[in-house]
Amino acid sequence: MLRGLYTAASGMYAQARKTDMLTNNMANINTPGYKEDQGAIRAFPEMLLHHVNSSNPTTNAREVGSINTGVYMQETLPRFIQGDLRETNKNTDLALTDIAGGTAFFSIENNGEMKYTRNGSFTIDQEGTLTTAEGFPVLDENGERILLTSDQFTVTANGVVEQDGMEIARLGIAVTDNPSALIKEGNGLFRTENNDALPIADDALFSVSQGFIEASNVDPSKAMTDMLTAYRAFEANQKVIQAYDKSMDKAVNEIGRVNG
Repeated sequence: MLRGLYTAASGMYAQARKTDMLTNNMANINTPGYKEDQGAIRAFPEMLLHHVNSSNPTTNAREVGSINTGVYMQETLPRFIQGDLRETNKNTDLALTDIAGGTAFFSIENNGEMKYTRNGSFTIDQEGTLTTAEGFPVLDENGERILLTSDQFTVTANGVVEQDGMEIARLGIAVTDNPSALIKEGNGLFRTENNDALPIADDALFSVSQGFIEASNVDPSKAMTDMLTAYRAFEANQKVIQAYDKSMDKAVNEIGRVNG
């Protein structure tokens, strides 16, 4: 009976973690470039039960069957599907579109380390550096910061930054064929496992749209449906625990009671 309690409790814990993940997805519906998380729920390894005769446990073991010991959320992985492009008419807003093969990212400097993002809602700081909304510098193809004199600049489809008729830099657009291997951090940033730099993308692999941002790829209707399903599963496991609790209460307080 106690094993059933543990199994139901593991189900509640897994659904609680899934609800947290879905809540975070819904909170970032309006975050540019946000990639929704998906959870992988797995079952614990099954156990094979045997009935053992105490008089001769070696030869009289009889197989009863297997039993599952619960579930857990193994990991959460971002879903790298292209989001819709939304026009903002701001020169500092840039959106990436993947054309063929791989997923492209803007290169960002964060505390001296190379990070990557799909959030192209940029700004220009007091020193004229193109940065993210959080103040992290955007890097060019050589890993250098991009310096501008004002927000009157243009960016071509292949990522070349031009101002006053002169080429200032080319955006450091990195690409990977396996984006799921990236480690997700806060503020929409990603990094490689060993902080190795991703290769710079070829022009044919991406397109930059100035005056646009890439919207979040979260589907609000699906996220809400998944959240309700998680709530129902949580409640079902909760009722199982309540049923076990009542059974144990009866076993302890009523069965085998000696009538005075």
